[in-house]
Amino acid sequence: MFNDAQAREVVGSTMYDQDGDKVGKVGQLFLDDQTGRPEFVTVNTGFFGSNESFVPVESATVADGGLRVPYPKDQIKDAPNVDLDGGHLDESEEQRLFEHYGMGGVYTSGRAGEGGEYTGLRDNGHDNATMTEGYDTSGPTTDDAMTRSEEHLRVGTANEEAGRARLRKYVTTEMETHTVPVRKERAVLETEPITDANVGDALDGPAISEEEHEVVLHEERPVVEKTVDPVERVRLGTETVAGEETVSEEVREEHIEVEGDVERR
Repeated sequence: MFNDAQAREVVGSTMYDQDGDKVGKVGQLFLDDQTGRPEFVTVNTGFFGSNESFVPVESATVADGGLRVPYPKDQIKDAPNVDLDGGHLDESEEQRLFEHYGMGGVYTSGRAGEGGEYTGLRDNGHDNATMTEGYDTSGPTTDDAMTRSEEHLRVGTANEEAGRARLRKYVTTEMETHTVPVRKERAVLETEPITDANVGDALDGPAISEEEHEVVLHEERPVVEKTVDPVERVRLGTETVAGEETVSEEVREEHIEVEGDVERR
């Protein structure tokens, strides 16, 4: 249940409708003149909070630093425009609001006090304070000027690990073929006739006998020998390559617009 202690804390907070959707910022608090109980708050809706709607707080609750009311957002935005006379809400205006929110029989002279008027109270630390010229509808009144701010991007670089490179040595095997010239001996049978020149050698020895004679044959064969020779040295290093990257980020900028008959300077 919405109580007096919570009433002043919700001014400037966010109002949520029955579905939990954001309605706008709570602007003013209106109290019963006789009992001092909270009866209405205003909420700023529309473009830049340009519209102010009255909402009953009898069944409102405070949760998560905001005010939740049991009415849909569209019904709140369509609430009747109220003409405040000296910061007070008269009986007829009050009745129009109760009827709009389906509370047509709620108003009684005992609740509203004599004349059914309500005093606007804002959360500025002083009870029973009435609305003054130049008040802030979105929160506590500050001074007579607004500060317009905007976000700017500050872009730099940060050095971080992007990956790693590693040297690894391993062994593979392949077939290598070479052609090598070789020489070899073979036996050749030679015959020659008996002549005066070799007759002596031919008759040297028995006339008839058995005899053997042999020659040794030689040949070349390929010989393979492996050697290990250093070829090159390999190391890992780093180099810096300059480039450009485009970054995008949303920035917010406040705008201030003026309504009414105002002379610009």
